Amino acid sequence: MEQISFENIDLGGFWETKQNTNRDVTLPVIYKQFYESGRITAFACDWKPGDEKKPHWFWDSDVAKWIEGVAYSLINAPDESLEEIVDIIVDWIHDNQFLDGYFNIYHTVCDPTKRFTNRDAHELYCAGHLIEAAIAYHKATGKSKFLRCMEKYVLHIKDVFMDKYDAEFATPGHEEIELALIKLWEHTEKLEYLKLARYFVNLRGANEKDLPLSVKFDLTYNQSHEPVREMREAVGHAVRAEYLYCAMADLARIDNDEELKKSCFALFDDIVNKKMYITGGVGSGIIGECFTQEYDLPNQLAYSESCAGIGLALLAKRMNLLDVNSIYDDVAERVIYNNIFASCSLNGREFFYTNPLEINLKERRLTHKYRMENQNYPATERQALFDCSCCPPNFARFIESFGDFLYTKDDDTIYIHHYAKSSAAFDGIKIKQTTDYPLKGKIKIAVSGKCEGKKIALRIPGWCQKYTIKVDNTAIKPKAVNGFVYVKCENKKLTIELDLQMKAVLNEANPLIDQNFGRVAVSYGPFIYCLEDIDTDHRISEIALSKTPNETVKYVEFFKANILEVDAFVQENFTGLYRPLKNDKKPIRLMLVPYFAFANRGEADMAVWLKLSK
Repeated sequence: MEQISFENIDLGGFWETKQNTNRDVTLPVIYKQFYESGRITAFACDWKPGDEKKPHWFWDSDVAKWIEGVAYSLINAPDESLEEIVDIIVDWIHDNQFLDGYFNIYHTVCDPTKRFTNRDAHELYCAGHLIEAAIAYHKATGKSKFLRCMEKYVLHIKDVFMDKYDAEFATPGHEEIELALIKLWEHTEKLEYLKLARYFVNLRGANEKDLPLSVKFDLTYNQSHEPVREMREAVGHAVRAEYLYCAMADLARIDNDEELKKSCFALFDDIVNKKMYITGGVGSGIIGECFTQEYDLPNQLAYSESCAGIGLALLAKRMNLLDVNSIYDDVAERVIYNNIFASCSLNGREFFYTNPLEINLKERRLTHKYRMENQNYPATERQALFDCSCCPPNFARFIESFGDFLYTKDDDTIYIHHYAKSSAAFDGIKIKQTTDYPLKGKIKIAVSGKCEGKKIALRIPGWCQKYTIKVDNTAIKPKAVNGFVYVKCENKKLTIELDLQMKAVLNEANPLIDQNFGRVAVSYGPFIYCLEDIDTDHRISEIALSKTPNETVKYVEFFKANILEVDAFVQENFTGLYRPLKNDKKPIRLMLVPYFAFANRGEADMAVWLKLSK
């Protein structure tokens, strides 16, 4: 199975709007914040003790992700001014790289004698993101200086960690370089990079050098507790875990490693069926930004980091290359249109690090006044910059490369995993999707060129209970196999009309998720919806949804998405503190907004899981 790169795909409609905002607003805003915070100029490596804006050990990675986002943007829409900025940063990297190939801002100017001594100092993590950025920039511009710098650095890392084995730890404290090395091998075809990736993955949890980072976290925190082929449960820091699992899935595919595949399948299943929010968010624990126990998915205290959502989508994309099953696309779609989109404001300027599923401002005030002063609730409004600003540039690079998710192919089949207004060209084949998806479920797919004799596999999303298919104006009823239906291309072109019926669905949670018992979450197509109290005269706690939503769907330009109006009930005329149970609820119409759009109209109470009327 082979992925079709976004470089072969032009996006329109919904996604074109998202990418335009990313290029016109988000990338420039991130650059401004990174410049003012000192992250950009830190690459000049001229900081001295006593100076302001002391570099942090993860600053390289923040800027590297921004560069990667810029590179993808240049592929989609050339921009000389952005290219000039990146060239300046690349010159700084080149000029300040050590003769042996080492490059890291923090350890060059702040702690030069401690290279590769602190496992959690993010040196290899930063190296990984710099490698990914260098590959992307080489693809975008053809310029090789950045790539040559990173190849030199990788050979130094290989010498220190693999050949001499004389660093003070064996594998990265924060995984990332493993998947980056595989990308570097794919880009250059130089086998030593793949060997180093295998080395880091295989040595994890199987050596005596990798000790716990601190008394606060044990070896599960960075997935160093057992060898990768024995892993069956997702544990520890969610982003670290998912980046490792991505590399594992890559190697399982490349090497046809059945034991590694078995681990990947088990880990994905554990995440999706026991540790994932309905929005696709993962990593519910604030202590360690981590996976916790099965079914531990608090709503108000949801950590659900934006980078963890991106990590899950990247993992799902790789799982597609191991197994033909629509579950991976269902998960990717859920996390993209909900958790990941929620991490950035509608105007493209501010960001969430964490993504709660409920906000109760009264509860927060009472908690801080009478209960626990140090209760760490997630933020209620997005910010332009965080001290740890990994999420904004991660979002930017993800949006630009979404086209990667649409298609894969094998010898005789082209798989359509996601639907979006777009045109694609590869292997002499052209595919044009005409659709308003994800806002509407009608998709027209025109296939032409060297497609005769091939099969077109159409994913039927898990949320869709009813659909119709026409091929060249003739209705067909093929049976879905693992979530895909197959259409044979008998000639040099064909037209497929796929109609995925969208309707409001009330979703319930596993009863083991205690706080959601008796509550429902509303979905419409791939979107999860929520209630903000600015859209009702009642407190959220007073409202109960009707079992029959009777929805009205309305497109709202502010959200550039659909809102739902549904039937609900509200308690009225309640006097006193308690009373015998009465059935005197008043029917109302309730406005719900897409979860990704919450907190764009000021601070407000919000809930995804709502009471259900009896």
